[in-house]
Amino acid sequence: MSKVLIIGAGGVGRVVAFKCAQNSDVFTEICMASRTESKCKEIALDVEKQLGVKIHTAQVDADHVDQLVDLFNREKPFMVINVALPYQDLTIMDACLECGVHYLDTANYEPKDEAKFEYSWQWAYKDRFKESGLTAILGCGFDPGVTSVFTAYAAKHHFDQMHYLDIVDCNGGDHGKAFATNFNPEINIREVTQKGKYWENGDWVETEPHEIRQELSYPEIGKRSSYVIYHEELESLVKNFPTIKRARFWMTFGDEYLTHLRVIQNIGMAGIEPVMFEGKEIVPLQFLKAVLPDPGSLGEKYVGETSIGCRIKGIKDGEVKRYYIYNNCKHQDAFEETGAQGVSYTTGVPAMIGAMMLITGKWTGAGVFNVEEFDPDPFMEQLMTKGLPWVELHDIDLEVQ
Repeated sequence: MSKVLIIGAGGVGRVVAFKCAQNSDVFTEICMASRTESKCKEIALDVEKQLGVKIHTAQVDADHVDQLVDLFNREKPFMVINVALPYQDLTIMDACLECGVHYLDTANYEPKDEAKFEYSWQWAYKDRFKESGLTAILGCGFDPGVTSVFTAYAAKHHFDQMHYLDIVDCNGGDHGKAFATNFNPEINIREVTQKGKYWENGDWVETEPHEIRQELSYPEIGKRSSYVIYHEELESLVKNFPTIKRARFWMTFGDEYLTHLRVIQNIGMAGIEPVMFEGKEIVPLQFLKAVLPDPGSLGEKYVGETSIGCRIKGIKDGEVKRYYIYNNCKHQDAFEETGAQGVSYTTGVPAMIGAMMLITGKWTGAGVFNVEEFDPDPFMEQLMTKGLPWVELHDIDLEVQ
């Protein structure tokens, strides 16, 4: 039906390439580009060996609009699936506008020189995309992404008003490393070391990092220490569902992981300001990224599973309703299918489905949209058949206080 261009050749890019190739009736041509083309070629070779689908590859530095424009004009894709770094969202969006290409990403923009992420930079593109007749879909991974679609699905089918939303994210897997991050270490560590923040009664409440902790139970995994951190989908969800009185995001961390994290912070290795070393400027966090395990290398020995979902309390037909919707994903299954671990899989599959929604006309509109602004039903149907089936539980103890 349409040609798609995937930008980024990490673990998520690998999953997106495999899932697009599995659905070649929709993605009739696939091109994959990265700063390091050899990574694209490796993925393309694996896809062709396993699925018999050819993927064209290219080299591009997504920091530079001119390089992106040259690539887009040469390849002429219907849309871009951006699974590169969040720093590069705006340059890719600029190139899409210049070349008339639709856009989708999995994580919102953040500047390199500040550990801050919010949608304001990308929401500012809304009029330009609308005037160009183009669609930009923001945050179409799992969280953000599926969790936002879960929330929209709950609002459509199960609630007259949603009052309390708790997004819960547990990785119950074990990769056998003393310390490693499940996606880009630079982005991951910036995310989990900043101050927490949640929405309550019309205002944002800021907390110290990992200040709020609670033991929560996760299906097939058990109890895990869960901490309130800030996550980007909260910003769009409280905007698009104004009846929400409180919205929080919980993530599980083991004690050993938090100990490593504190040491990294205490010795300055989480810093993003350049320091001088042997006459050269280096950024400590970028150096740390270079010596930590590559997240893409974790899959082969990863065991266990993830469990991510939404716990919602609100009103239906005048009665209080409690609702839990979630997905569990086994790392071993993800690796067997795509050669990537479960965290990459749970991000890459929804990106492919979001692109499918746009190409097939299930999601339409000119402008910049978060995924919860579209009809959730066709997306939810595809989750069931494309590798991320979901489970609903009604009127249970949600545990969150």
